[in-house]
Amino acid sequence: MSEIAGELARVKGAFAQPTLTLLHQRQAAVVITIFRAAFGRSNKPIPTARLHSQVEEYLAEIRLAGESEVPSGSGRDVCQRWMRGQWLVRSLDERGDEVYALTSHAQQALELVKNLARDRATLSEHRIATILGTVRRFNSEANPDRGARVTLLNDEIARLQLERDRLVDGADMVSATEDYMAEGFTELLSLISALPSDFARVEERFATIRGEILGAFRAEEQAAGQVIDDYLARADALMTATHEGRAFEGAFALLRDDALVTQLREDLTALLDHPLSDGILGDVDRAELRGTVRLVRDGLDRVLAQRSRVTATLKEYIVSHDAARDRELEQTLRQVESELMTWMAETGPRATHDVSLLPSRVSIDHLRERFHDPADDVLPDRIAAADPADAPGLSLAELMAQGGPQLGSLRQRLDDALRDLLPAGSLGELFDSLEPSLRRPVEIFGLLLLAANRQLAPDDALEAFAAVRPDGSERTFAVPRTPLPDPDLTPGLDREETRA
Repeated sequence: MSEIAGELARVKGAFAQPTLTLLHQRQAAVVITIFRAAFGRSNKPIPTARLHSQVEEYLAEIRLAGESEVPSGSGRDVCQRWMRGQWLVRSLDERGDEVYALTSHAQQALELVKNLARDRATLSEHRIATILGTVRRFNSEANPDRGARVTLLNDEIARLQLERDRLVDGADMVSATEDYMAEGFTELLSLISALPSDFARVEERFATIRGEILGAFRAEEQAAGQVIDDYLARADALMTATHEGRAFEGAFALLRDDALVTQLREDLTALLDHPLSDGILGDVDRAELRGTVRLVRDGLDRVLAQRSRVTATLKEYIVSHDAARDRELEQTLRQVESELMTWMAETGPRATHDVSLLPSRVSIDHLRERFHDPADDVLPDRIAAADPADAPGLSLAELMAQGGPQLGSLRQRLDDALRDLLPAGSLGELFDSLEPSLRRPVEIFGLLLLAANRQLAPDDALEAFAAVRPDGSERTFAVPRTPLPDPDLTPGLDREETRA
């Protein structure tokens, strides 16, 4: 391949990047405007429903302004097209809500447009001085010759010492010109505006690693330990072998040093308070410079959150994975999930596919009909102690009327009946002859007990016992008839034995 052909291939590859595809389309101005208005410079995630509404409102206002090249469709449809163009990404925030964020490609496009929109001189004293200073500092830190490095440091120390002594002696201060300040602010804003896209690239790289880890776990072609080792190696390489990773580590080290953060804030405040800054910087540029530290913190938080999601994925797999379980259903579900992801990547957002809710044949003989109800395990309410003052007043006679059989009185009446000259013929006749207080229903059981103790056998016939309840109501019970013996007609019956 010739040199020009290779260069053409590299240029075509650059034009195929989502950054240039965004800027190359006819509606690029409208899309970039909406991105800048919705996300601002910090690229904070926006809830999906809110961004859909904002996009519809912005498009309506742009149409009223007379612009003809405007995306068509609802806000949701437009955002879906931007996602397919890799300018928007949709994910879940820490609360589990769906949010949109700009990709690193979209942020690069915004940065390029912002730089082109600024008034910038092609050549200036500040730029030449910046180049010379950068080269000098770079050489002093990277020169392998010890003597040369010491010489460079001595020269820098001598220059700074001379400038310090001149100012201490009361020499005139050389004020920076307006062009010098304008060029310095322009380069500073350019460096700061590049930070969000750098952080976004690191964040997207961690998201890619998370997807690859999930794919490796589903495929089960490697042991879990090997997958974890690969992740740790790749995460370390991402932080040390890439420009974005090194920038992230540098920013992280900066924020951990309170002295450097304080120095950065003081330097920015001094530059913003410069007498010439009012005529150079607008309100937007001032806000951008003043929020530099917050911008870096927000970018670090998003990268760390994405890295935490990768770590959580590893932890969840390690904790929930059981090597002894039956793999048949698990492998089937993973294959279904893998095929579903492939199908979603190759189809549109409105594509449908009919899937039966249940298989045609179920191999389960019985399904549980009653499931666990947490209410079944709830303890009953504790019984509250009643107030003794609320108890009804009862007399001893009323309490005894509600008690059991009066065996003492019944035994005495039964003995008297057996010694009587004209004894009752049966236990029922004796019961009917008693006073109402001894004819309660419970007294029937007392008489039957006493008769059983005296071995008085009942007949097959039934007889009526007319009982009287304590409230005066009557109730008749049918009880097996128990005849009472006549001591005068029964030979050998000892009265004292009967009395016992």
